[in-house]
Amino acid sequence: MAHDFPFDHFLKIGNKNSSADTFNNQFSSISTQNLSNSSTQDFQDEELSIINHEVLNHLQTIVPELKFKTYFDNNLELKSMNEATVNFEVRTAFIKKSVELYKEEITKALFNVLGTQYEITIESKDQTDYQLGKNSSNNNYSANKSFNDVKFTLDLTPTRDDLASKAHAQYIEHMNPNQSGIIIDRSKTFDNFIVGPTNNMAQAASKAVAQNPGKNGKYPSLYLHSNSGLGKTHLLHAVANEINEKHPNLTVCLITARDFMDEMITLMKNNRINEFVKKYTEKVDVLMIDDIHELKNKEGTQDQFFHVFNEMHNKGKQLIFTSDKRPKEIDGISERIKTRLQWGLVVDIQPPDLETRIAILRRKMEGLDLYVTEDVLTLIASRIKTNIRELEGSLVRLKAVSELMNVEIEIDLVREQLMLPNSESEKEITIEHVAKATAQYFRIPLADLKSKGRSQDITKARHIAMYLARKVVNAKQQEIGSFFGGRDHSSVIHAVNTIADKVKTDATLSKDINSIESNL
Repeated sequence: MAHDFPFDHFLKIGNKNSSADTFNNQFSSISTQNLSNSSTQDFQDEELSIINHEVLNHLQTIVPELKFKTYFDNNLELKSMNEATVNFEVRTAFIKKSVELYKEEITKALFNVLGTQYEITIESKDQTDYQLGKNSSNNNYSANKSFNDVKFTLDLTPTRDDLASKAHAQYIEHMNPNQSGIIIDRSKTFDNFIVGPTNNMAQAASKAVAQNPGKNGKYPSLYLHSNSGLGKTHLLHAVANEINEKHPNLTVCLITARDFMDEMITLMKNNRINEFVKKYTEKVDVLMIDDIHELKNKEGTQDQFFHVFNEMHNKGKQLIFTSDKRPKEIDGISERIKTRLQWGLVVDIQPPDLETRIAILRRKMEGLDLYVTEDVLTLIASRIKTNIRELEGSLVRLKAVSELMNVEIEIDLVREQLMLPNSESEKEITIEHVAKATAQYFRIPLADLKSKGRSQDITKARHIAMYLARKVVNAKQQEIGSFFGGRDHSSVIHAVNTIADKVKTDATLSKDINSIESNL
C-alpha cells in the first residue's frame, strides 16, 4: 500500500469497548511491513477477516435486527481494500441490491472501525463467478471455434423457495423501513390516515398543530406515544406535509433521535458544536423528533437537546416528539428533560379496533392495486390486532406471493402465508365470552352484569358488554337482552348507541373497549 496510508490512525481507534480493544490487539500483532511494499498491495486475508468482523459488529448496532440477519450476517464479506477503496461481496445479485441501500451505514461502520473514509463497492458472488468463468483459460471451447459452435444452457427459472424468499424480502422491507436520514414522505397525509376511536385524539391534535404551529397554536409542544407500528410516524409526516403546504415560509425538520445524536457527535468531533445548536434554534421553525426514547443513557446528547428544547420553546417554535412510552416511563432520561417533554399535550395511541383494522386494510389494498375478498380482509383483521405495520405488511406479502407465484389470494393461501390457524381450531366468540371478558376487565362479578343492579360501575360495564356483543359477535338485540337479565330490545339499542356515541370522544372509554376486545 502507499506509504501515506494512515496506519497510526488505523491502529488507535477512539472506541473504548471491548470489541475495539480486541481488534486493536489483533491487528497490531499483524506486521504492516508487507502492506507498504507497493501502492497496489491489498490487505492480507487475516487482516480483512478482522476488519470485516468489526464492521459487522458495528453494523449490528445501527441496522434493524431482522435486516441485519437477512442481508449482512454470514453474508457480507470484505474481499479486498486499498488506501481509497473497500470491496465487499455478497452471495446474490438480489441481496446486493438490498445491501446497497445501506452503503451509508457501511461507510459509517468502516469510519468507526478504521477512522478513515473509504469508497465502497459491493459485488455479488454469482456475478463474480460469472466473470471468472468468462475470463478463465479453462473454458470448454477452443480458440478456433466459431460463436455459432458454442452452445450452453442456463436455467433461470426460479424455484418455489426462491420466490418465497423474494416475497419474504419484500415483507421485511415493509416491516423495517430504513429510518436513517428521514425524508418527508409525501404519500403520508391526514387524508389517508385511518381514524378510529383509539387514535382520534392523536390525529385531531396533530392536525391542529399542522394548521397553526408554534406559540400561536393550541399545542406548541406535542408528545405522541404508543407501541411500534400504530401510526405515530405517519402522523409526523402528515404534519410536515400540511405545514409545508399551508405555511411554506416555515422550516420543518423531521429527524430520528438517533440521527439527531449522530449529527451532534460528528460536529462535536470537529469542534463545531455551536453550529449544531444554532441550526435548530435559529434556522428550524418546527422540530419533530421520532423515537425520542433513543436518547436514554446518552447524557451528552441529552444536554444539547435540553438547550435546544429551551431555546426553541422560548422562541415560540413548534416541538413534536414520539416515543413508545410516556415521558415519565423512559428510563435513562434526566428528570429535567422528562419534565419538559410533559410541558405540552401528551397523547397515547392504542391498537385499532376491528372496524378500523378492516378500514386500514381496505385503504392499503387500494394503494397496492390489489383485490382481496371481504372474507380474507376480515380474517386478517381478526388475527392481527396490535400492529398496523404488520397488518399492512400482510397484504404486501400476499401481493408479492400472488404475483411471483401466479396464484389467487384465497383463504388457504392466507392461512399458509400468514401462519393462521385452521378453522377447526378457531375459537368462536359468543355473548358469554364477551360478558366474561368485560366482567374480568372491570373486576365485577358476571352475575352483576346479568342482574337488575343500576350502580354507575355496573351499568357502564353492562352497556360496554352489550355494545361488544353487538359489534364483535353480531348477536341479535333479543339475544343480547335475554342474556343480560331478560332486558328488552329497546334497552339494548339504548346501551349500544350510548357507547357508540361516547367512544368517539372519550379516549379512556376507547382504551377500555379495545383492551377487552384484544382479550377475546
